[in-house]
Amino acid sequence: MKGDLFSSEHMVQPATAPGMTIENAKCIKYAVNGEMHARQGAMVAYRGNLQFERKGQGVGGMLKRAVTGEGLPLMAVRGQGEAWFAHEAQNCFIVDVDPGDEFTVNGRNVLCFDASLSYRIATVKGAGITGGGLFNSVFTGQGRLGLICDGNPLVIPVSPQYPVYVDTDAVVGWTAGLQTSLHRSQSLGSMLRGGSGEAVQLMLQGQGYVVVRPSEATPQKPQQH
Repeated sequence: MKGDLFSSEHMVQPATAPGMTIENAKCIKYAVNGEMHARQGAMVAYRGNLQFERKGQGVGGMLKRAVTGEGLPLMAVRGQGEAWFAHEAQNCFIVDVDPGDEFTVNGRNVLCFDASLSYRIATVKGAGITGGGLFNSVFTGQGRLGLICDGNPLVIPVSPQYPVYVDTDAVVGWTAGLQTSLHRSQSLGSMLRGGSGEAVQLMLQGQGYVVVRPSEATPQKPQQH
């Protein structure tokens, strides 16, 4: 076969080492040699001797959003082989988490991660139901975390002198050392929302980085179980 479709730009190459790599802007490849975790339904192809197992409600519950009640079920992938993960053609990125690091991320942006990473459920401080009602996941340990984002993310430095205000529907995650609180601005709400309602932002203070998607979140389709 000939043609642009079969050019090196689109042709996958064998993995040279275990773990995740960026296959292209919309897809992550994971060379599995043992176990890894991924978003259910995100596997688009695989080869080799791999087994896929749905994770229990305890794990799925870690990535819930209180406002909608939506969850993000996970699956464990075990064995030896290669698997490709993607979600609705969103852009893919990899975060390296080292010992002592802590990365807080919204569940909707998680694609896959190393089994060596630990995670816990955390309510975003200062952002109750009126502020987005976010239940985020906090990843620690050592390993790689594959993220998805609708568009190219904005990585904004935060310093004690310059706190950053973000829309609760646009925030992807943030690094350790940042404190969150709720910030309300009626005048800003009138300008951005086209009405007289109150706008609510998440204020981040301290020293670190916040990652924001370049659009507000759109309503998600109900998950099929």
